[in-house]
Amino acid sequence: MNIPILFEDDFLLAADKPAGILSAPDRWDPDLPVAAAILSKGRGRLWAVHRLDKDTTGVLLLARSEEAHRALSRTFETRGVAKVYRALVRGTPDWEESSCDLPLSPDGDAQHRTIVDAHRGKPSRTAFRVLAAFRDYALVEARPETGRTHQVRVHLAALGFPVACDPLYGDGKPVLLSGIKRKWKGDPFEERPLLARTALHAASVEFPHPGTERTLRIEAPDPKDLRASLAQLEKW
Repeated sequence: MNIPILFEDDFLLAADKPAGILSAPDRWDPDLPVAAAILSKGRGRLWAVHRLDKDTTGVLLLARSEEAHRALSRTFETRGVAKVYRALVRGTPDWEESSCDLPLSPDGDAQHRTIVDAHRGKPSRTAFRVLAAFRDYALVEARPETGRTHQVRVHLAALGFPVACDPLYGDGKPVLLSGIKRKWKGDPFEERPLLARTALHAASVEFPHPGTERTLRIEAPDPKDLRASLAQLEKW
């Protein structure tokens, strides 16, 4: 399986993770494909620095040594990393910029979801900006200032604009051309979704390089399914 490389040196590797690939092994199903294992072939051991959900695409950082892993982990823990996500959401916000600081608790219900918890939740904050608005959808930029599990997804859902196709915090329904194009005349039994996974993309990560301390910004282009959805939304 091919995973595009965005940056690589003796300290770290940044990959453009596709949907369907784990960033860390699954404790329930150890046979699922994991990015670090795939990318380690020919390189030796790699250490995952942070996690992306299985269906989230975009920039994934992996350390190439234990020392680099410790340094990068400290940077993440001390919020020395600026992360930017792009999300296609259901609904059209009536704001251009907003933020959400609802406290979150992971594994908070029977579905093992992260929940808003005013009493036991950890402080969490995400800044949002609408990049493009369409009929029934919007493209939103998210800048999480904390790193809670599913933070962007939960905060968007709490604002009333869940990530499209999200099965945990939204309706899980795919993005279909028949739902976008007026007077669509295709066969509903043969229609293939434009996008059928949680529409969240890790667009960029900026952080001090663990070897040089110089600021390094790594970007990943929008994946094919998101590009296709946006192209159709812009038409109709």
